[in-house]
Amino acid sequence: MAKSLDVARYAHVFCHAHSKKYSALLVWLFTKRCISEEYISLIENTIQYTGGLNENKKEVNFSHIRVWKGRFIVMKIVVLAGGISTERDVSLVTGSMIYKALRKKGHELVLLDVYLGYEGDVRDIFALDKDWSENFGAISEINPDISAVKAMRKDNPERVIGPNVIEICSQADIVFLALHGQNGEDGKIQAMFDLLNIKYTGTDYLSSALAMDKAISKELFNKYKIPTPKGITICRNERQAVDAWSIFPCIAKVNCGGSSVGVYMADNKEQLEEALEKAFTFENRVIIEQYIDGREFSVGVMDGKALPIIEIAPKVGFYDYKNKYQAGSTVETCPAALDANVTKAMQNCAEAVYRALRLKTYARMDFRMDKELNFYCLEANTLPGMTPTSLLPQEAEAVGVGFEELCQQIIEISMKKYASMA
Repeated sequence: MAKSLDVARYAHVFCHAHSKKYSALLVWLFTKRCISEEYISLIENTIQYTGGLNENKKEVNFSHIRVWKGRFIVMKIVVLAGGISTERDVSLVTGSMIYKALRKKGHELVLLDVYLGYEGDVRDIFALDKDWSENFGAISEINPDISAVKAMRKDNPERVIGPNVIEICSQADIVFLALHGQNGEDGKIQAMFDLLNIKYTGTDYLSSALAMDKAISKELFNKYKIPTPKGITICRNERQAVDAWSIFPCIAKVNCGGSSVGVYMADNKEQLEEALEKAFTFENRVIIEQYIDGREFSVGVMDGKALPIIEIAPKVGFYDYKNKYQAGSTVETCPAALDANVTKAMQNCAEAVYRALRLKTYARMDFRMDKELNFYCLEANTLPGMTPTSLLPQEAEAVGVGFEELCQQIIEISMKKYASMA
């Protein structure tokens, strides 16, 4: 085998070839013992990262792509985290974990807080010998103090995007979105990146917005016959709908929140009034939803295919912010102990949610199951947490995909959506 093969040079030749001849050319080179199966995969990845093949594309720029240890392509990646949502702390830890994993993979990385930005010289920023994850963040038992974060900004604190964030992201081959909650998962930053021609991981702006708005998600679930708890959406001071609600116990939760922030349980009318008062401190639209007494599950979906189911059993209370992110607060079992038929049905349902919300790349669907084994989808998370206690990495681990490889696969799957648009 020609192990010293210049992969980028061969890929460049392939991109000059007519797309219909591409597969035949690969086969011919392989049969002539010019390249190995490993190099075929590597060439295909190279072409994928540079936008794919089509009839009109004759030139491809390989100046920023290199082969690392003969395995895959080194990329310039910005991991974007932080922000000023109630899930800021979770995002910081997610970003730090992703940064460390991709750094071990050999990529060139910058870890940025989307809100605080970077005030140094951004020229050749990827060449800096710097551990960007040092003192980057941790998750406390309570929600972050956003006013204290805003006080750290030297320029306009009401601007969501910090200094030099756009300039640095524009230098990257792709931005790994480690954001959670408002201005991260709601499609706004995805739409901005689309307009600026900046590639990013995860689904697009429209599906992000659909999944973030729980009221719209429930409408789509009902349209596509996806089981979901009974519920209503109310705005502040809508007394008639609240007075008419009669299902207890129930959940009051913010319409566009995450990480169980702004989620409250109520066993009666008096508790519901208290729950609504708390929920309305976060936003002006709140969902009142039937509480499904039983077990809780989550199902990750990668590129349209469901991962093993994980069961979540908090030791105390329900799966709130503390139980989600404080190690030892919850017993998590993956694969979940479920009948094979129930397992398959729930995985099929997760994939149906993925399609109904027009999701791309990856997501995580949350479920409750009652004592009669009826399960209900609560919501979809388009940028699932990637912390030491997060669910999606545990599900991937159950099928032999470690954390570093999971991050790598998310990049590869994300790049496919750009190849399909070329």
